[in-house]
Amino acid sequence: MIIDGVKIATEIQQELCDYIKHLHGRPPSLHVVIVGHHPPSEIYVKRKTEACFKTGIQSQTHRFPSEITESELLSHIQRLNAEPEIDGILVQLPLPEHIHSSRITQAIAPDKDVDGFHMMNLGKLLIGDTTGFVPCTPLGIQTLLIRSSIETSGKHVVILGRSQIVGKPMAALLMQNTPQANATVTVAHSQTKHLKSICQSADILIAAMGKPRFVTADMVKEGSVVIDVGINRISASHLPKGYEIVGDVDFEHVQPKSAFITPVPGGVGPMTIAMLLSNTLKSYCLREGLFLK
Repeated sequence: MIIDGVKIATEIQQELCDYIKHLHGRPPSLHVVIVGHHPPSEIYVKRKTEACFKTGIQSQTHRFPSEITESELLSHIQRLNAEPEIDGILVQLPLPEHIHSSRITQAIAPDKDVDGFHMMNLGKLLIGDTTGFVPCTPLGIQTLLIRSSIETSGKHVVILGRSQIVGKPMAALLMQNTPQANATVTVAHSQTKHLKSICQSADILIAAMGKPRFVTADMVKEGSVVIDVGINRISASHLPKGYEIVGDVDFEHVQPKSAFITPVPGGVGPMTIAMLLSNTLKSYCLREGLFLK
């Protein structure tokens, strides 16, 4: 079965919209910072802005030239931190080489860090403190599993990739002692030995290595769940654009062996944006003393 991330993300956005419609006073507010001109980033920011508009979240984009200094960018973030009616701050990555991304993401106030990258929010994730913000892609994957009625408790989850954005927080999220987690998690990476046999042991395989079609059918157990996080552009001269977007999984050959699988595009990607909106509303509710179930 193909997990339709677009459908599930649309349902979530509608639920958020219905909740926001009944709020009194100001709407939730998300501010996005983008530096320089990076076409993929422009596309992502546009999608986030459109999703905010549809949901009822106020969105503002702050654009800066690639020549901006790190200190100037930090000063701007501090001004956003100090504004009480801003609920979420997102800095679109990548940044120019002369700017240290980690310094910028750690400068965002933890209670406005709706991307979930601040060390305080990552620490809260590790200890199971639900007042923090979980990084959007891992949270989106967990939500896909929940809404697809896929059990994780007692299951062996193999995560391919150990990034700060997906792999590490995904592992922390699924090993929590909660009904929606309780998994036994293995994190594999480029230095892992016997990778194929480890993947074959997975009840749930999450591919986030950034290598096109890396996961082949012989790496997957019959009846397993395969979640593809990869977004890779590869040459395809037969297509009008000259390229195609593929995941980290060889979808065509892996799908027949899997019980559930996410496509690329249309799987995890839309969920990442939906979770960004959800985190922004969560920040608003925490700030306003409201309950969000």
